[in-house]
Formats: sequence, C-alpha cells, structure tokens
Amino acid sequence: MPVTMIARRSFLAGVAGVAATAALPHVARARGGPPIHVLKDPNCGCCSAWMEILAREGFAVTSEPSRGTALFRAKADAGVPADMASCHTAFVEGYVIEGHVPPGDIRRLLAEQPDAVGLAVPGMPYGSPGMGPESRREAYDVHLIRRDGTTEVFTRYEAAA
Repeated sequence: MPVTMIARRSFLAGVAGVAATAALPHVARARGGPPIHVLKDPNCGCCSAWMEILAREGFAVTSEPSRGTALFRAKADAGVPADMASCHTAFVEGYVIEGHVPPGDIRRLLAEQPDAVGLAVPGMPYGSPGMGPESRREAYDVHLIRRDGTTEVFTRYEAAA
C-alpha cells in the first residue's frame, strides 16, 4: 500500500497560507478597523460606493451577493426593524450595520460597545456615505437599534448649508 507524502514545499505553503489568514483580523485592526461583512444586491452601485469608503477608512470589507427575500430575511433575523431597513446589511464584531452608516459612527459603536443590535440609517438619504456628495447632504439620523427593537438617535447629521 503506497504511503502518501506531502511535499515539503506544499506543506510549507499550506502553513504560510493558514498563518496569513489567521493574521487578517490583526492586520485590519492595525489599519484602523475590523473586518466587516456586507450582504448586498450585486447590482447596487451605492452599496459598492459605501464599501469603498469603508475600505479607504481601513476596514477589511468583504461582501456576498444577496437580494430580494433572502436579503430581507437576513435583516429580520439580525433584528433590524422593518422601518429601519435600507439597501444593504453588514456585520461587524457582533453588531449589525444597516444602510449608509458613516465609518466614524461604526468606530464609536465598537468603542462604546452598547448592549444593542447595531446601527441603522433607514432609507438612502442623499449625502450619506455612498449616496452623493456630503456638501449637498440632506439631514439624516443614525439610529441605535436596541435588543427590544426600539431605537434612539445615535448621531444626527444636519443638512449641508
């Protein structure tokens, strides 16, 4: 019966790959933000723009296509109230990020670690990250979603002058 042997080079390459993968969360933290995973419609340009903003801000962004019923089901399962829904849903360190939440608010959430589901910017307000220039922003609020489904204003953004 032949004995299967792993070539030394293959073994070392495999170990290096595992080590590199294990280090990714630490690399993301060193760049300023943790890994964030986004569920989005693959055809949505504003979601991609929001993800690019997060990546520029140092977050390690990954995504997967999700649409229609599957996306709405993921939102509901994660505890996002229907009136807080937006076009994409993200997950970061046990929190849900719904919609075009600014990177600074995500960092604040992670620093303060409230007992909550996460943050939401319902709808798609113009001038929020990924939704047009901030210089022409309409007023909008970032909401903290509590575990009981209630919400409160986490951050208020006034309309641009």
